[in-house]
Amino acid sequence: MKFNHIEYKKPFFKIGKELNNYLIKYSRSLEIPLQYDDLLRYSNLIPLENEKGTPTLWNRVIYNSNEMDDLYTKLVDIYRLLISDGSKISHLTVDGIDFCSYGNSKPFRIKILNQLNDNYDYYYIKRADASRVYGLELEHHFSPNKINYIYFQETLIEEHIVGIPGDQFIEEVQSKKIEINKVRLSKEFAKFNQRCFIRLLGDMRAYNYVIVVTQDFDQIQYRVRAIDFDQQSYEGRSRMYLPQFYKENSFYVQLIQSAISLETIEQYQNEEKSLLKKRYFNEKYQIDYLIDVMKKDRISNDSNIKNLKMELGKFHGSSKFKNCKSMGEILEANIHTMLGL
Repeated sequence: MKFNHIEYKKPFFKIGKELNNYLIKYSRSLEIPLQYDDLLRYSNLIPLENEKGTPTLWNRVIYNSNEMDDLYTKLVDIYRLLISDGSKISHLTVDGIDFCSYGNSKPFRIKILNQLNDNYDYYYIKRADASRVYGLELEHHFSPNKINYIYFQETLIEEHIVGIPGDQFIEEVQSKKIEINKVRLSKEFAKFNQRCFIRLLGDMRAYNYVIVVTQDFDQIQYRVRAIDFDQQSYEGRSRMYLPQFYKENSFYVQLIQSAISLETIEQYQNEEKSLLKKRYFNEKYQIDYLIDVMKKDRISNDSNIKNLKMELGKFHGSSKFKNCKSMGEILEANIHTMLGL
């Protein structure tokens, strides 16, 4: 089996007027007290290591002492807006700010500490990108997971998605630190694979999604959740929207091949289509509005649009894709074709 790889970074696409209006209408746009660029005024970076002492992609950010009080107050205010109505909570504080220069979004990770019980939570501050916003919205409507985020001007605030990163999960299984139910995990990855393809979410390599493990009576349930949405409807190759074709996911592909039959895979794919169809009709007005905005937006290049519509038209044996002029139109045609709308 051949695997795909992405050799370059996707360009940023600014939030246009129509997408901004959509975000305002559905209360995704809220005024916040600082912007992404404000966090770039740090004085030093300290590389962070994991519990094994191995360097990570994250750096602890150090700011001048005369700026920290004001900065921390604003970061706590943003957290309160993200998780509630912004009401004052006096026992919250910032326990650390980390920065990752890898990838498209170059996020800041904010650690919020509850001083009453030492419990902590994270959220992320990123530079706003239209592709990512479309990805977040489509995930919110088409997946079994609800997504919480705030957009304002040039900045995107995202909640932390809890789970074991897909690559770390593989390591823990292979080192026998955790045992898995092969059939249940295979089922969830097969459904995740189908869901990504229908809504054209690309670059789902193992470190761009998490495995959520839940104990249910005497059994273990799994859910595969995307955590990176930068490659929403950007790539020109149809295989890049199928997680099964990334070499980083070969563990899950081999697991499926050994644990369940092709007939069972098809059953799970059909189940996922039915669920997505129900979700579409439950929120049809908002989803149609979002896709109409996306159809007029530019979130990829002409070469990718031309190649993807050709490949999907051939894959589906359909002429619906022939006259598509944008990624939004291709997405709409793919959703309608695969869900029978």
